[in-house]
Amino acid sequence: MRRLLNGFISEAIAAAHPARCLLPRLPPPPKGRLVILGAGKAGGSMAAVASRFYREEHGLGADRITGLAVARHGYGEEAPLIRMVEAGHPVPDAAGIEATKEALRIATEAGPDDEVLVLLSGGGSANWIAPAGDLTLAEKQAITRALLRSGAPINEINTVRKHISRIKGGRLALAARNAARILTLAISDVPFDDPAVIASGPTVPDPSTLAEARAICERRGIPLPAAAKALLNDPNNETPKAGDPAFARAEYRIIARPIDALEAAAAAAAKAGYEPVMLGSDLEGEAREVAAEHARLAREAKAQAQGQGRKVALISGGELTVTIRGEGHGGPNQEYALALAIALGGETGIAGIAADTDGTDGGRGEATDPAGGLVDPTTLARARAAGLDPAAMLADNDSTRFFATIGDLVRPGPTRTNVNDCRIILVG
Repeated sequence: MRRLLNGFISEAIAAAHPARCLLPRLPPPPKGRLVILGAGKAGGSMAAVASRFYREEHGLGADRITGLAVARHGYGEEAPLIRMVEAGHPVPDAAGIEATKEALRIATEAGPDDEVLVLLSGGGSANWIAPAGDLTLAEKQAITRALLRSGAPINEINTVRKHISRIKGGRLALAARNAARILTLAISDVPFDDPAVIASGPTVPDPSTLAEARAICERRGIPLPAAAKALLNDPNNETPKAGDPAFARAEYRIIARPIDALEAAAAAAAKAGYEPVMLGSDLEGEAREVAAEHARLAREAKAQAQGQGRKVALISGGELTVTIRGEGHGGPNQEYALALAIALGGETGIAGIAADTDGTDGGRGEATDPAGGLVDPTTLARARAAGLDPAAMLADNDSTRFFATIGDLVRPGPTRTNVNDCRIILVG
């Protein structure tokens, strides 16, 4: 079961890699220059695929291709003719600021014969960082950390980000408004695949408002410096909305979704003799609470399958959250896995895995961070034999140390794609 779980996760990740999902969707080259701007955890791999396609298939050289791609540290990939930058995630850094300034400059220089090809993926919100007004990098970092610790879902986090930025919330489209066309090809990592939420929607109209951003900060108790308060209280700082002329020549296409990865995992499970049961690709909520519910469903599936010789694979995606109250380290997938182990209590015949398809799950923002954790009927017994207290470690948000101690961290390394979480529970 452990071997199968790791294999199913690998199938899910492969289904969303740009080499498979981007190549067939690239447009023919324009009359003028092709301006390629990429951002996010797949920003490097998407730029590499595009660069190879236009150079090898269409013979374009440096006079026809220009651009810049920024990915999180450890996720860069060589893309000739496109400058590659690695920057901070989930907390932005100075490298991201400089890369974003350059991306905005390149966008403003696109002319009426040029096409701006925007390659977006999850993580772009942190990688494309351009604080508005008098907001400093340190202040933007502090706001980001506070939002992440608050347990706010990604749509709330991005609502705030969009209103304190010069590139998010449709503002990249404003910068590139003189181009013949702005085409965005995106890999979705958000529940319900909302273009306004993916990488904070830099090329689409923003439906969120300054009032909503203020309300989120107040409800979540986010401390705001004076510069951020000024931005959120300035009506002239509202993001561009539907009907703005900047979007007249802008197109947006999603080329990979979380459900694509889950369906690949389901197909692999079916091939191995398991009956796939989809629990949803857009799940949200506290990781430990969702895990408790999934443990209940797994027990029910086991009771129903007993005596029938059936095997079941419960599959789910989405983006869970963790409200940090302890001093430990981890991420939503690792916390889910630890809570699942506790809720199952060593139940025989059930094993599960939870991992972020981008290869890292929370942690300290390093490319070497684990992606999640793996659980089987021996998990709690092995942990207690190692002197661990599972419940205490869950209370302290210390899931990384828990799974590291018993050797059950999931570590695929940088996958260079991102279609959110993939969770699989095998029963029988």
